[in-house]
Amino acid sequence: MKLFYALLLVVFTSPLFAQNTQNTDTIQCPAGVENVYSRPLYSDSLCSSFVIFIKKEVKLHKHLHHTEHVTVLDGEAIMTLGDKVFTVKKGDFIFIPKNTPHRVVTTSKTPLKVVSLQAPYFDGTDRVLLE
Repeated sequence: MKLFYALLLVVFTSPLFAQNTQNTDTIQCPAGVENVYSRPLYSDSLCSSFVIFIKKEVKLHKHLHHTEHVTVLDGEAIMTLGDKVFTVKKGDFIFIPKNTPHRVVTTSKTPLKVVSLQAPYFDGTDRVLLE
């Protein structure tokens, strides 16, 4: 009987920990931010996700141990990814493999707003500035 109650507890409480829903439309860049604002959405040992606002630029850098998936929510920018340079805008998805130099320079009047998913867990220690 104890096993039955334990299983019921797991079945009914696991959904509370198995999902995290957030509306990125409601996340705004705070006043006073000069260049980059990053707001964590979710993290575990496998990945980290953030909403990031870029008013000016993110300097050329690479990540030694993780990949990055970026979806543009608002704004426009010029992105350098490896040896390619291209424009990114709302709706674009960009995959950044580990060890790939990348940078972004915002060209719109509004900040570039993106969701960045980084795997594995991102703590910033594998970021190598290249300029």
